[in-house]
Amino acid sequence: MTVKTTAYAPASIGNVSLGFDVLGAALEPVNGDTLGDVVDVEQAEQFSLKVSGPFAHKLPADENTNIVTHCYEHFLEACVKFGHATHPVAMTLHKNLPIGSGLGSSASSIVAALHALNVHFGSPFDKDALLHMMGELEGQISGSVHYDNVAPCFLGGMTLMTGQSSPVTVSLPLQKDWYWAICYSGISVSTSAARDILPTQIGLGTALDFGRQLGVFVHALHSGDTTLAASVMQDVIAEPYRKSLLPGFDEARAFSMQNGALAFGISGSGPTVFAVCQSQQDAQIIADWLENNYKQNEDGFSHVCSIPAVGAQDKQG
Repeated sequence: MTVKTTAYAPASIGNVSLGFDVLGAALEPVNGDTLGDVVDVEQAEQFSLKVSGPFAHKLPADENTNIVTHCYEHFLEACVKFGHATHPVAMTLHKNLPIGSGLGSSASSIVAALHALNVHFGSPFDKDALLHMMGELEGQISGSVHYDNVAPCFLGGMTLMTGQSSPVTVSLPLQKDWYWAICYSGISVSTSAARDILPTQIGLGTALDFGRQLGVFVHALHSGDTTLAASVMQDVIAEPYRKSLLPGFDEARAFSMQNGALAFGISGSGPTVFAVCQSQQDAQIIADWLENNYKQNEDGFSHVCSIPAVGAQDKQG
C-alpha cells in the first residue's frame, strides 16, 4: 500500500509591525478553523500536481509554474547533491490561503510542500537545511530571500531572524494572554509591489527608532512585560507608505485602538491587518467590526487567533 504523507502549514504574520523582514509569527484560529495550506505526497510513476481548495482558482493553470512544483524540483536537486535516494511523487496542494493576502500564502505552500517531501523521503534534511530551501523558494516569489513568514510557519511561535546560516532563527517567548484579531479584506497586494512603494533609504532617526523598538520588544517578551512589549509595536519602516494600498486602514486602526487593542498593524505586505488584544472578547468585537467594515468583498474573512507553539504538522497513512 502506498503511504501518503500530508503536511499542514499555518498562516503567518510577517514583520509583526516593528520587525521589518526579521520578525514573524504563526497564526491559529482559536475556534479550531483551518488557516493554512495542506500538501499531500504519494509515490507515483511520474510527477504530477493537483490543486484544490477555495483559492485554487487564483493559481496558474500550468503546474510547471506552481511553486509546489518548484519545491519538488529543488528538493530532488538537493537529494541528488547529497546522495539521497529519490522517486517520482504525485502531489496535491489544498490552497486554503488567498494569494497576496499578507498571511504568508506562498510561505504556507512552500513549507507544507517541503515538509511533506522531507517526511515522505525519510527526513534526509534537518530544520536549518529545510529553512534555507524554504527561504530560497520564497525568494523566487518575493524577489529576495527572507524568512519572516517561512520560519514561523515551519517552526511555530514568534521567530526572530538571526541573519546567520545557522541558526537561521531563534524563538521568542509567547504571550499566551494575547489574542490577535485578523482580517483579510479580500483584495490582493503583491509583495513585490508593496516593496516597490518603500523608499530605498531611511533616515538616521527612523533607523534608531527601529532598533530601539525591536530591542525593547525582545527584552519585554523575555521579562514578561506585555505592556512594554505592546507599547513599541509600531511600524516606522513600511506602514507609513503601505497603508495607502489598503482602503479603510486608518478607520480600522482608529476603531481597534479605541476598543481595547494594545497594538494595530499590517500583516506582512497587507492587505490583512491585525489587532493585538488582552482579552478574547475585545478581539472578537474588533474582528466582527473589521468583518463588516474593513472587508472589501466575499473573498475576505476575519478570525480571532492565537500564536501556536507548533508550526508545520504531518501525518502518514
